[in-house]
Amino acid sequence: MTGWLVTGAGGMLGRDVCDVLSAAGVPALPFTRPELDLTDEAAVTRVLERARPSVVVNCAAWTDVDGAEDDESGAWQANAHGVSVLARACADAGSRLLHVSTDYVFSGDADAPYSEDARTSPRSAYGRSKLAGERAVLETLPHSGTVVRTAWLYGAHGGNFVRTLAERAAAGSEADVVDDQFGQPTWTREVAGRLLALGRLPAAAATGVFHATSAGRTSWYGLAREIYRLCGEDADRVRPMSSASLRRRARRPAWSVLGHGRWAAVGEPPPPDWRTVLTRAFSSVVHGGPAHEAALRAARKGI
Repeated sequence: MTGWLVTGAGGMLGRDVCDVLSAAGVPALPFTRPELDLTDEAAVTRVLERARPSVVVNCAAWTDVDGAEDDESGAWQANAHGVSVLARACADAGSRLLHVSTDYVFSGDADAPYSEDARTSPRSAYGRSKLAGERAVLETLPHSGTVVRTAWLYGAHGGNFVRTLAERAAAGSEADVVDDQFGQPTWTREVAGRLLALGRLPAAAATGVFHATSAGRTSWYGLAREIYRLCGEDADRVRPMSSASLRRRARRPAWSVLGHGRWAAVGEPPPPDWRTVLTRAFSSVVHGGPAHEAALRAARKGI
């Protein structure tokens, strides 16, 4: 068994995972959602039987948090049933599975970082579906399944908060941003690097739950001010507002700060501070990454 397989390879995180694997010389077979729908059990089984990858990275998910409130069954199909299908296929193929999950599995009302073994209590349909997916991985693959929770993602290959606010700053516009939700802005490329590190560890060391977010914490308002500062614009053009004024369908966690204790336990360095990472990532995120269609096609020759 050689090489890795990446699902959700057309998304913001999936593209960075493919980039990081390529840079590390790891053969990878990427699949976008149209190419591999995880709810199609026959297709998933066929692909895993043929490819027999040593590691599967699942970046595929229903990510429309508000839409999940109106169509919980649809979110459940993608985030729970589809993940269960993939986990069973990995078990049959003898492949390890690194599954990407979310802070939404927590209630969001803590006042200290959530540890990897903290009690889960999702408050949204999206969070419930993602928690069910986590459980499917850990129950089906107790010796070769890993759940990697992340949050507040931004990257070069898709729309995200950092790019949107940078565009507003460059246009000289003001921005009203919530100041009562706290989390850890996290670069998708950093998460991709963590996934690579986990996949290179012995399976016995890397099973269970890990948190892949930057260190420190801030509010969306604090992040917006930092984005304006990095753009050379007046941070006071960002104005605070409450979450209640947005009237979103799904409840957002007020506290999305995750702890990182397991990294030291497996000999990996702790995540760097979010400001340090944002400064390093800023230019590539704001101006976008390279075109990936050719890279995706070339990567398919890796297995």
